[in-house]
Amino acid sequence: MNDIQRAVQLLRQGELVALPTETVYGLGADALNPDAVAKIFAAKGRPSDHPLIVHLADASQIMTWAREVPKDAIALARAFWPGPLTLILKRDESVPDLVTGGQDTVGLRVPNHPVALELLRAFGSGVAAPSANRFGRISPTTAAHVRQELGERVALILDGGACAVGLESTIVDLSRGVPFILRPGAIGADDIARVLGRRPRLRGEVEAGNAAEEGATPRVSGALAAHYAPRTPLELVATDALAAQARPGDAVLARCAAPASLAEGVAWAQAPADPAGYGHDLYAQLRRLDESGAARILVEAPPASPDWAAVADRLGRAAVGSGEDDET
Repeated sequence: MNDIQRAVQLLRQGELVALPTETVYGLGADALNPDAVAKIFAAKGRPSDHPLIVHLADASQIMTWAREVPKDAIALARAFWPGPLTLILKRDESVPDLVTGGQDTVGLRVPNHPVALELLRAFGSGVAAPSANRFGRISPTTAAHVRQELGERVALILDGGACAVGLESTIVDLSRGVPFILRPGAIGADDIARVLGRRPRLRGEVEAGNAAEEGATPRVSGALAAHYAPRTPLELVATDALAAQARPGDAVLARCAAPASLAEGVAWAQAPADPAGYGHDLYAQLRRLDESGAARILVEAPPASPDWAAVADRLGRAAVGSGEDDET
């Protein structure tokens, strides 16, 4: 029996399987088995009202999971699936409440990773799979990260190498008639606009006098203020203040080389200067710095431009949640 066959068998038995995707590693369970899905929440220490994303083998399965599939969803699926895009749609009645956090919507995507696709095709149904780490902590981009985070809490870890993208998927809500980006990712607003012929709105944007629209925003993965966080306190620092604020015992993550004026005893890590490369390396860099014994992690604030939106989103949430001990 090969690893894919074993993974399918475990999923059908209601067990957890960690799988690689192009974004991050996911902690997977049979999405139609509430008892199996419950194990995801227990393993991660994840709140039960926090919805999961269902991973599919191909776009044709979308009709099984959503009762309303607008033209925009079909267009985006054709353009970006397999790929790092999650669509929020009105759920089919067969989708368990635990998967959706009790909401009337469900998140769906087709991952772009050969191991994940082979597993999903062999399994023949949807796999609910949030990131394979303790809730709120740094997402895993290698199989080793999953083992470090979850250990024996997962029955099998499929090793597909390092994730190609390294940041979670873009989440687009299509459940309310107007496309909203609820979580930025590698697929940006401009990419979506080119397909739909109109620009998607961003989370929190509401029309004047229509506050009810904001209240109707579905809860989605990775949208809490504190998320993606190291245990070491993390601070975002402006570029021109970075070297001056670094103290002995600190670790710094920057897009430039260490200056000659840097204080002795500061560990300086240089990240790629482009957003795709930076995003690819980010979680591995944060994990390494978190394990270094540093007193603080100072991160050079990313540029305020659309192509850095996903990185800025993750770093902002990491800063809010950093320095806190795990509850489980």
